[in-house]
Amino acid sequence: MKRPRILYAGLFHETNSFVDQPTHWGDFNVSRGAAILAKEGDASVTDGFLTEARKAFFDVIPTIDAWALPGGTVRDTAFENFWNEFETAARPALADGVDGIFLVLHGAMATESHADAEGEFLRRLRTLPGAASTPVFGVLDLHANVTEAMCRHANALVCYRENPHIDACETGRRATALLRRCIDEGRVPHMAWCHPPMMWAPPATGTGDEPMRALTQFARAIETANPSVWTCNIAAGFSFADTPDTGVSVSIITTGPRDAGCNLAAEGARLAWTLREKGRIAYPDVDTLIADIVRNPPIPGEKPVLLVDPSDNIGGGAPGDCTGVMRALLRHRVPRALVVINDPLSVRALSETSPGDISTLEIGGRGSRFDEGPVKLEATLVSRGDGRFALEDKQSHLAAMSGSQFDMGPCAVVKSGGLTLLLTSRKTPPFDLGQLRSQGLEPLDFAFIGVKAAVAHRRAYDKISSRSLYVDAPGPCTCDLARLPWRRLHRPCWPIDPSAQFPI
Repeated sequence: MKRPRILYAGLFHETNSFVDQPTHWGDFNVSRGAAILAKEGDASVTDGFLTEARKAFFDVIPTIDAWALPGGTVRDTAFENFWNEFETAARPALADGVDGIFLVLHGAMATESHADAEGEFLRRLRTLPGAASTPVFGVLDLHANVTEAMCRHANALVCYRENPHIDACETGRRATALLRRCIDEGRVPHMAWCHPPMMWAPPATGTGDEPMRALTQFARAIETANPSVWTCNIAAGFSFADTPDTGVSVSIITTGPRDAGCNLAAEGARLAWTLREKGRIAYPDVDTLIADIVRNPPIPGEKPVLLVDPSDNIGGGAPGDCTGVMRALLRHRVPRALVVINDPLSVRALSETSPGDISTLEIGGRGSRFDEGPVKLEATLVSRGDGRFALEDKQSHLAAMSGSQFDMGPCAVVKSGGLTLLLTSRKTPPFDLGQLRSQGLEPLDFAFIGVKAAVAHRRAYDKISSRSLYVDAPGPCTCDLARLPWRRLHRPCWPIDPSAQFPI
């Protein structure tokens, strides 16, 4: 029996339009050919695809897999480099004939010229000889800004269901199982889509809480009640991508009538609209909150208190070097505090020093126009490290992107007063405690830990903390979305425009 031939590619980037530094092709981690097949077992989305593909006896034809940490607008040259490599590898495979195409995408990638980079990729894909009618399946992040073009040019793009994203690898398996179903049954699904004019900041999109919990329940009920519906996706959207379609969306993968799928997607969009106020976010000013902590310190022996700074959310593309939390901790002389700052310049400045040496450093504050700038302080070097660590949690979102290993680049641990700083050379989302422990930092030894994240850190940090205090500080991932200089977004859009309307 002939094995189904499946063409594979990956293009994964979450683009923050309000981060100043662009994302270049050199920022992508690129795998080709056999190196892609070697990802089986590394806990990534690609691993999920490969594991299920092996069970389905697929003959996988790998082309190119490129992913980069969330960051600024992707250069057109990076997108074209990816496309040229993909096209070169895909054309001969398509000429020989393939039974399906599988893609690992994010869904919130934007380039200088393409606000919907995934939609443009899919459009181009369909123009290649042999690809026009081939089933296209794949995976999207829960924070995808899903577009009409994505849904028109693909048959089944399956979103993660969980935030924190503990199900990324499993979603790769689910989407691959649907492709196997398509081939076995000879039925090719299509996608329907609806996008209400609304956005939620990332801290409002945890699936264990409202409003996402109710929408998740709606999606599972739709799948149960409608045999023709293969999947109902709830995409929370990525609210820091300045694109026309930024925001919440509902998409249906179905073999039923197109109108019926559109009606179900619209029903989910109307539910999201009625829940929009549950996603409104407002946090106390960081300086006010830490001043209150000093007046009411934690109980001795209590687990650490997390100071969560979503405005410098590394998982949302922020530079990881904003100084708001660090400044407040220093200003109020808070003891036993820990903050991670991405600062390769300071790490290099410490390369010739020895543990115990005191240096004057200008730390952080270079990566965002929204920050106050570097903080000058005297700090004692505690240790240096190469920054490589093995993930303790193979289901974390960090594993979904990078596999089970991560490299922060050269690192240094310094101390100034009661504040300990882990300085990295490569921004690292705080999704795994191996980041700290690999550098000799036991999180339970601290009373306060600054975390540059929104939701995805919770799987790692909730179990070692007594409570989480979210703060408002300067940064490109502010939860006050009206502060951001929007240009491409289709307006009106709630909550930026309170007068925005959607028929219910």
